[in-house]
Amino acid sequence: MKEVFYWTLFYSFKFFIVITPTRVMDCIVKGLAAFMYAIDAKHRKIASVNLELAYKDAISNEKKEKIIKATYVNLIYLLIDFIQNQGISKEVLLDKVTFHNSDILMSAMNSDSKIILMTAHYGNWELLPLAIAAKFGPLTGVGRKLDSAVMDKILSKNRQQFNIEMLDKKGAMREMISVLKDNRMLGLLVDQNTSENEGILIDFFGNPARHTPSAAILARRFDALIIPAFITTEDHRHYEITFYEPILTNKSEDKERDILESVQKQANITEEIIRHKPEAWFWLHKRWKNQFEWRYDSE
Repeated sequence: MKEVFYWTLFYSFKFFIVITPTRVMDCIVKGLAAFMYAIDAKHRKIASVNLELAYKDAISNEKKEKIIKATYVNLIYLLIDFIQNQGISKEVLLDKVTFHNSDILMSAMNSDSKIILMTAHYGNWELLPLAIAAKFGPLTGVGRKLDSAVMDKILSKNRQQFNIEMLDKKGAMREMISVLKDNRMLGLLVDQNTSENEGILIDFFGNPARHTPSAAILARRFDALIIPAFITTEDHRHYEITFYEPILTNKSEDKERDILESVQKQANITEEIIRHKPEAWFWLHKRWKNQFEWRYDSE
């Protein structure tokens, strides 16, 4: 019964999006985001703690509140675009994306290097792999299955357009190794908290945080290039994807240091991008839970 409810809710929302004019939709998004901000005390608190840890007194409480509200707006637009991208043609998809520094990725592809694309839950992160695959060729991503079977099927169908392959996050390392051996691009989201036995401790916004070492481990093993790629927008209509200089992972006798340095570089570029436009990041996740769980419980 619950699956039927999810299916009905999703396709009702999809129909609503299709028939609603753009200007009307913009007003609805703002109203819905304000409503979610008002009633979602749990995630509003998480975002508030994250912003306190990240910025402390560097920005005002009013600015922090504005960022949280904008986060809800971004999430709703992400969902709308996700729905609009179902079955979209390559031409239509690429028409709403502008690429910057494409030569970085092209140079890596032409050198026959193994490529790991790293990004974060920033901007329209669901559109990012679709656009890259449509423009530059097949890639493999890693993600967690949804608890709802029907919603997971919808999500997977959308994510696997343009020869994108998705791996289940749980126990994905062996399959990621196969992906790189097959010379497919591998895409990873690396900005979320991990458990103590899965992540390594790095500095993120001046605080200790657990970070996945997967990209670094693979890069070191296969001499792969880790290429940061982030997507942003000013109007939620047209998007800009920017590639950044590859992160090189050393291969010295000190394996742990090599991996730590690579992971810290990944955290550094992620922090730099977030600081440039903080409202585009997913602040509703307990990023520092591993080290500051008490902050999320006490405030």
